[in-house]
Amino acid sequence: MRIETHQNFLESRTYDELHVGDSSELVRTLRAEDIQLFAIMSGDVNPAIGDLAFSKSGMFREVIAHGMWSASLISTVLGTQLPGPGTILFDQSLRFVRPVTLGDTITVMVTVKQMFAHNQHILFDCSCVNQEGMQVVQGTAEVLAPSEKVRTKRVDLPDITISDKYSRLQNLVARAKGLPPIDMAVVHPCDLESLKGALMAAEAGLIDPILIGPEPKIRGIADEYGLDLRQHRIVNVKHSHESAAMAVTLIRSGDAEALMKGSLHTDELMAEVVSRAAGLRTARRISHVFLMDVPTYPRPILITDAAINIAPTLEEKVHIIQNAIDLAHIIGIPEPKVAILSAVETINPKIQSTLDAAALCKMADRGQITGGLLDGPLAFDNAVSIDAARTKGISSAVAGRAEILVVPDLESGNMVAKQLEYLANALTAGIVLGAKVPIVLTSRADTAETRIASCVIATLIAHYNRNKVLETE
Repeated sequence: MRIETHQNFLESRTYDELHVGDSSELVRTLRAEDIQLFAIMSGDVNPAIGDLAFSKSGMFREVIAHGMWSASLISTVLGTQLPGPGTILFDQSLRFVRPVTLGDTITVMVTVKQMFAHNQHILFDCSCVNQEGMQVVQGTAEVLAPSEKVRTKRVDLPDITISDKYSRLQNLVARAKGLPPIDMAVVHPCDLESLKGALMAAEAGLIDPILIGPEPKIRGIADEYGLDLRQHRIVNVKHSHESAAMAVTLIRSGDAEALMKGSLHTDELMAEVVSRAAGLRTARRISHVFLMDVPTYPRPILITDAAINIAPTLEEKVHIIQNAIDLAHIIGIPEPKVAILSAVETINPKIQSTLDAAALCKMADRGQITGGLLDGPLAFDNAVSIDAARTKGISSAVAGRAEILVVPDLESGNMVAKQLEYLANALTAGIVLGAKVPIVLTSRADTAETRIASCVIATLIAHYNRNKVLETE
């Protein structure tokens, strides 16, 4: 007899209710997160299992599951289906016939083989078969059947999000795979994080850094922390202001095609960038974008402007949005969904950001903003949550699916970005747009990871600019 448990309840079978030949089964598909969760739970971080690069050089040439992942599914059937709640496992003997690889669908079956009346133990035949009908695990399990009938509501397990920032960083770096490194002027890298970030980006093949600052100080930091500067150029200047001026000079002379902020203050660097006499201005308003990969959101988020424009006007917001849309195109989003944020989702004459949102959406309708799909005003929850949008009765192609969040002002944008970074473990990149070259503009508190992620974006933009120049020649 085939026994299955009602999905909402767990119900045990006592010894007297079971017969030889009774069976139950469970079907599961192996996902990458299953391997990660099992490794976290067990502490088994064998690279032959979880590391793709290492696995390719091993026996099976691909990522496989821990052997005990399949074995644990046998315990799941015994403890939840047959005999069910109250079952105690006494002995288990298993043979692992072949590996379980990513995407394999495993059917687990336990069948009553033998029953022992003197102690109410039951011996089960256990089998795990993949989607091709090939056995992956076989063996037996001896259990003590429940002495009393139990029927209980199935417990809802919590949702689990794996926040693997390193893996997300590697996925981002892979976007620039095959592109030659760009010459990047690194402005005043006079602390560990800014210097290490530049060197790590160089090691990843993203940039050839030109380190601009007081050479004794830069070399002192490198010596203190064991960083190798032998392959990298250093331009010796006396202080941070001269570093910023020299970096802009290198850009204007064609010796570098991107900037990276080091340990100097943002205002000091940007004063040189926006200088009307010798800066890097274009016809566009200069603006900043935070590109964020948030573990709990299914798509990248571009937040703008949260670092340059303090209280942008309607006209300035047009440039801010167009800069972000153009960046979205470069990173592979053909028609980004743009949410114009406010505190509410209706137009209120007393809230300027709602009026701006309405005007910006109409300007997009008239072709004054191109390449994206705009909607607003939208509150933050309506922009990123389809459920929240439905609750408010908002019917929109943008609501709940936003890829660009346009904030009312710098304060609100900076708070949103920092909250996502520090409370939601977002992988963050910061980039300045609208100048002649991309500018990696990170906080002095940002990690080397953030600086590497930002260098990926700068590299993609620089190569896009190169191709654009070639097309016009």
